[in-house]
Amino acid sequence: MKLLPALFVLGILGYSLADEDVSPTNFGIKDGSVPEDPREAGRGGQFMDFPTWPVSKELPNDVFTFARLRYNSESHGWGRRGGGKWTTDYPDADLNFSYRLQQLTSLQVSPKGAIVDIEAEQMRHYPFIYMIEPGHISLTDVDAKVMRDYMLNGGFIMVDDFWGEEEWDTFYIALKQIFPDREPEELPLEHEIFHMVFPLKVKPQIPSVGHAMAGRSEGITAERFDAETPHYRAIFDDKKRIVMMICHNTDLGDGWEEEGTDPWYFREFSEKYAYPLGINIVFYALTH
Repeated sequence: MKLLPALFVLGILGYSLADEDVSPTNFGIKDGSVPEDPREAGRGGQFMDFPTWPVSKELPNDVFTFARLRYNSESHGWGRRGGGKWTTDYPDADLNFSYRLQQLTSLQVSPKGAIVDIEAEQMRHYPFIYMIEPGHISLTDVDAKVMRDYMLNGGFIMVDDFWGEEEWDTFYIALKQIFPDREPEELPLEHEIFHMVFPLKVKPQIPSVGHAMAGRSEGITAERFDAETPHYRAIFDDKKRIVMMICHNTDLGDGWEEEGTDPWYFREFSEKYAYPLGINIVFYALTH
């Protein structure tokens, strides 16, 4: 499988790696509903062949951890055994993106990732949190305050993979719970987040692999009739730092999850857009 060109992009201290197996502390959920190592999430060891790598023996927690948010969905609930919308593309997307991030950059990256609830004590350990398929999200006022405090205290949430006007409208209700006095702003292609590491020439629309294959001959990438235009919107804090990146009518997570499904999909969506933009967003979050 062809890989993106390896780049030295940010000088995070290069600690020596340990020979023995040490793991970063998992500050996420502890209710036993998901394993600490996402490779153990499937049946029959289906994810155990995903690559792993050592972390610093001296400073095992001085790593970037891909953290995924567990939230409640209307009519779908928490899905604590794997049925909630928040589980979409899990664990493949998390494992693949973490692997590519440590492979292509100088970041020290956790090979395991984490899942966090909307709880301040869990979230505060992770400067970057990924939230997927929020088109049916349901928040309490307490949830909204926890998320608002997290972002205004320096945290960053990336929202991904929801399509069409109905899902936007539902998400917008939750967004106004979180930030009643702020509005999402459409980001121009010139914004630095599209050029942090990999300079993008378009704001890409990344479909699921199934939709990509179905629309390949006609060049159709939208998954729905009312989702033809990809939107990359942001919520800013008072210092104009992006605290929430909202990727609507596009699906970076599938570009990570399905990179090995089809060589054409990998070249056209995973390699060209999903990984470069994902890496850009992470580096923006870590440097602002």
